[in-house]
Amino acid sequence: MPFANIKLPEAALNKKQKAEVAHSVTELFVSYFGEGSRPFTMVLIEEVKDGGYTRADEVFILPEQYRAKPD
Repeated sequence: MPFANIKLPEAALNKKQKAEVAHSVTELFVSYFGEGSRPFTMVLIEEVKDGGYTRADEVFILPEQYRAKPD
């Protein structure tokens, strides 16, 4: 079973954008493994809360201008 685990900052993508990412990743796997892999492909998109990770040794908070707008 092809499996992708994608971690993103919380609120970086809206629901529609996450669905588009999942579809694109599924299509990528199908292009490598064939159409038979589609029903078994799993894409997990995890949102990491602000302050839950670091970048360049600093706790990362997603700036407001980069937060997704609701669907």
